[in-house]
Amino acid sequence: MLEKGSSATGEVAVLSKAQSVLKSDVTVKAARGLSHFGEHSAGWFALGLIGAAVDKPRRKDWLVAAVGVVGAHAASIAVKRVVRRPRPDHPSVEVLVGTPSKLSFPSSHATSTTAAAVLYSGLTGRNLVPALVPPMLASRLVLGVHYPTDVLAGAALGGLIGGLIRGKLKRR
Repeated sequence: MLEKGSSATGEVAVLSKAQSVLKSDVTVKAARGLSHFGEHSAGWFALGLIGAAVDKPRRKDWLVAAVGVVGAHAASIAVKRVVRRPRPDHPSVEVLVGTPSKLSFPSSHATSTTAAAVLYSGLTGRNLVPALVPPMLASRLVLGVHYPTDVLAGAALGGLIGGLIRGKLKRR
């Protein structure tokens, strides 16, 4: 841990600035809600199961997509364990939610959210990416638990995995 007087540089400075601009009682409450919803990709998986229950003609596709979201989450955990980047730890960054690990790169929330947005966009016929991904990425910065490159890398990983699975679903 750095001393109180240490000035933030690099990504810590960007994170600190983002947190100072975005943080309010409302955004912290919303960010915590998103954090709990996205934990271990459970909320996105549940939405996939709901899609499977409601859209019976494409039940199998919804189930494949839901499992794909969990697979994307698992991939991010594997990358975290290889990279082993610690979470932000600087006096200028306030951590506003608990996390299941001390590892930061990539953001698993960003990964599973982007995978869900890509996969469920294909099944709903609506582009869900702009509505779902930016709020989740911003929430991880508001809560002070990820560096900007963590959320960008997570979104890229989730987009890649979601896109690959979505491509396979389209060919059926």
